[in-house]
Amino acid sequence: MSCLRWLLPPSTSPRWAYALTAIVTVSSVPGYAQSLPGKTRAPRVENKAAVTVIQAEDITGRPEREITLNRDAELVKDQTRVKADTACYKQVEDEVQAEGNVRIWRFGDYFTGDALQLNMDTGQGYMLNPTYRLEANHAQGKAERINFLNEDEALVLNGTYSTCQSANPDWYLRSNTLNLDSGRDVGTAGKTIIYFKDVPILGTPALSFSLSGARRSGWLSPMPGFGSKGAAELTVPYYLNIAPNRDLTLYPKIIPRRGFQLGANGRYLGETDGGLYQGETYLEFLPHDKQYIPATPGGSSDRWSVRSHHTQELSSDWSYGWQVRAASDNNYPNDFSKTVSSSTERQLLRELRTDYHGDFWTLTARVQKYQVLQDPESVVDPSLFVSRPYDRLPAINFHAAQYDVAGGFDWAMDSELTRFYHPTLLRGTRMVAIPQLSYPIIGASYFITPKASVNLARYDLDANDATGSKAEQLSRSVPTLSVDAGLVFERPLQLGGKEVTQTLEPRLFYVNTPYRDQSRFPTFDTDAATFNFSQIFSENRFVGSDRIGDANQLTAALVSRFLNEAGAEALRLAFGQRFYFRDQRVQLNSSTPVVDARSDMLLAATGRIAETWGFDSAVQYSPSQSRVVSESYTVQWLPGQKKVLNLGYRYLRNSFKNIDVSSQWPIFQRWYGVGRVSYSMQDKKVLESLIGLEYNSDCWVFRMGAQRFVTTSTKASTPIFFQLELNGLSHLGVGSPLEAMKNSIPGYQRLNEGYGR
Repeated sequence: MSCLRWLLPPSTSPRWAYALTAIVTVSSVPGYAQSLPGKTRAPRVENKAAVTVIQAEDITGRPEREITLNRDAELVKDQTRVKADTACYKQVEDEVQAEGNVRIWRFGDYFTGDALQLNMDTGQGYMLNPTYRLEANHAQGKAERINFLNEDEALVLNGTYSTCQSANPDWYLRSNTLNLDSGRDVGTAGKTIIYFKDVPILGTPALSFSLSGARRSGWLSPMPGFGSKGAAELTVPYYLNIAPNRDLTLYPKIIPRRGFQLGANGRYLGETDGGLYQGETYLEFLPHDKQYIPATPGGSSDRWSVRSHHTQELSSDWSYGWQVRAASDNNYPNDFSKTVSSSTERQLLRELRTDYHGDFWTLTARVQKYQVLQDPESVVDPSLFVSRPYDRLPAINFHAAQYDVAGGFDWAMDSELTRFYHPTLLRGTRMVAIPQLSYPIIGASYFITPKASVNLARYDLDANDATGSKAEQLSRSVPTLSVDAGLVFERPLQLGGKEVTQTLEPRLFYVNTPYRDQSRFPTFDTDAATFNFSQIFSENRFVGSDRIGDANQLTAALVSRFLNEAGAEALRLAFGQRFYFRDQRVQLNSSTPVVDARSDMLLAATGRIAETWGFDSAVQYSPSQSRVVSESYTVQWLPGQKKVLNLGYRYLRNSFKNIDVSSQWPIFQRWYGVGRVSYSMQDKKVLESLIGLEYNSDCWVFRMGAQRFVTTSTKASTPIFFQLELNGLSHLGVGSPLEAMKNSIPGYQRLNEGYGR
């Protein structure tokens, strides 16, 4: 077999592709493939002692020296298999030379070419005019030559690479050198141009990516976009795969109107002798914002934000953690928010806590402090003012409970010691203890639970010069008796042609709490509870420990469930109302008692009566005023993959009246439409909207659209986005359309599920 010499010709890549890269990325940098299906590849293990098996229609040569194989030649050694028209096997060197329709299988990878030279022991050799297909990610390509450096590593010369499965891939990269190292799970390319539909769209002098979808360090795709106020910006993230359980992403961002911002997001997960720990921290810093005017003369124009959380088990019964949110100024959410949730967040919590528990008790200690970011419009509209919650410096809570003791009794004890601090309001320390005892009586179709508890509290209040109040001590003791009872009836039923079980569950809940004057007590953390199905079965109509509502009341409810053959709930109907036998004298900030004889009625229906239909509804109706107080309805239709339609309506008297429509739906062939509209019927304006289009090819996805959401009471942001995602390589475009679609449309399904970091 002749020995061939291969010369590498110079690349002829178009210069304009590199110019485009310079515009998009500012500077040429290596890339990082952040997406591939999460397929686990078995480790490559070669048996060096394995024998080489050969076969062909015609075999000649010298035994134990050199063997020539003609017509359908085949050589197999452990995980390597070679087939060709003709081959020459040198037994001493354990080397094969093959020509004509050459094919190689190595650990699931497949290569074809015109000629081959390969050492079966070391895995070194080369192939001419090859094509290849990799098992880990179904990638394919062709080249002028492949040099096999060892069993794991191959060097592709003047070749292509793509994860598209067709013979003519929609996208591919062409590189003068492409090193595919399966052992290190990395592909490294030299001077590279990325083609889409045979049009060069991006060029770079270096590129690296993962071959199996595993995380690895490198530059992510450039992210052009628009800020919350429509200002252009460019982010070029860099990903650091520090360890399998730790990573760090840096987000250098150029905002022409403001300056240079640097963001960093670190994540970690691990285990010590004490137990598991995990956390994440995100930082943003923009020095000397060119557009920001400090609230106070001479103030800093540096802008920053931090979000951090951490949890860790110190032992099997002891843990601690923190949560930190902070920003440099009130306007930070308005100027830098990219989502609805972050733009409306105004009370930033900072908390450090620890928990210790025994067999039947738990002790929690924490400190909490808040930073409040005021809406800029609150200066002219006082209704927009955001109140500052009390800091807890510290709060210590103790809970203990045991069940079925002393002949069937349940007992529990909840207590707390909290120091409340506020820069302008009354301060003090509150101590609360709530012992309770109950005796559940449970049968096959009934239950009855009498319970007795007492709320013991003491307040040590500080003198406050601003309010003119003096230091004083207050205490109270409020007992409560309650009885919770219910029945469960069942019957078989036909529903929609299917056998179901219907239940009928009447329930009564009686509470008696005597009146105690609490008008002198402060309200550190207490408010009236939202009236709903969970609240009407609680003893106290307030949330928090500063008010214990007097009560002589009975809650009546009726629930009916429809259970399918597997026991899953297909439909639930519920009705509830509370009846008062005396006036409610304890109020938050008023001495005027509530004299209603009965509460509003609550009605609810929820379920999934078919595989494709789900709904949820709740209505609060006032019989005394003969009108609806609040109502909400949501319907979801999921007729198939990538098909969802959500309809919603929410109403609260004298507050809001909103409708919400969102959907993901195939339009034609591979095109999908996505959209959402949240509209205020009361204010006659759009609160939030999203419209977009997606195209799903076999190996790439294109997304485009725009979103609008409120950043302040009078201002809104309307970012636009478009993105081309090349499955198995990266994504290019402006904005973050995938994040916007997932957060805005319940039931949204990613078109290329399984790709993406």
